[in-house]
Amino acid sequence: MADSGAASGWSRIQAGVKDTERLIGHKEYNAAMMKARQTLEFMVNLLAERACIVEGGDLKDNIDTLYKNRWITRETCEAYHRIRMLGNKAAHEGDNSGQNAGQCFQLLDQEARILKGDLRSSRSPSRTARSRSSSGSPRRAPARQGRGKSGGRRPPRPSLYDILRLLAPVLFIILLVLIIKLVKPAPSPEPSVPAETTPAAETMVPATEPETTGAPDGTEPVQVTYRTTSRLNVRPQPSTDGEPIGQLNPGASIAYIRAYNDEWAVIQYGDREAYVASRYLTTE
Repeated sequence: MADSGAASGWSRIQAGVKDTERLIGHKEYNAAMMKARQTLEFMVNLLAERACIVEGGDLKDNIDTLYKNRWITRETCEAYHRIRMLGNKAAHEGDNSGQNAGQCFQLLDQEARILKGDLRSSRSPSRTARSRSSSGSPRRAPARQGRGKSGGRRPPRPSLYDILRLLAPVLFIILLVLIIKLVKPAPSPEPSVPAETTPAAETMVPATEPETTGAPDGTEPVQVTYRTTSRLNVRPQPSTDGEPIGQLNPGASIAYIRAYNDEWAVIQYGDREAYVASRYLTTE
């Protein structure tokens, strides 16, 4: 009974494939895609019967169930869903594209050939009988392995739409990176500034007289002495840009002239005015 049912199901599948091809030849593309979907239902029902899957479910669910139970490969599952979606588009949206109809028939013909090879290589009745359990219920046949050269199907040639769909994320990322590089300016390299306490060739500062400040009431002026707290660079400008013109040793007495701002002080350095970082100065 099972063999006769399979033979009857296969006859309907063969007829459906031929009708689909005939309709495409007459340029009845909409009807061809709907016939392909109907033939796909015959194929899925035949496989569901072999897998002991209850019929009557949704076509999409039946295809997914066959794949989850390893009765069809991932490539076959994707081909079945493609045929199903093209058939639905023809039925519900009136699609009459010759390109879609040709792709639908190509997938249907390939999968029908694969199914035919699987039916021919199915197990004999004696082996099927031995695979039944002691309770009498048939065990599910092992999952089909990869297609051999004789029963394998050649993958469909990818269309331009499929190629663009795969490349779109990569092109988007590349474009985004280029936009970011154009909009965001490159960071300018920071000048290498020698630390104020970096040892350098010592430059001896000539001894100077300590600064004195007069008291407001006319009394004896108060003597203020400025000394360095660490090795200190002497600079020609109030900035760390450029090279220092000398260096003061820790504890050296300097000729303090005035405060330039909160960070720099003006001192007498030899026969010229120079600048030092005021945070490295202390008074006595």
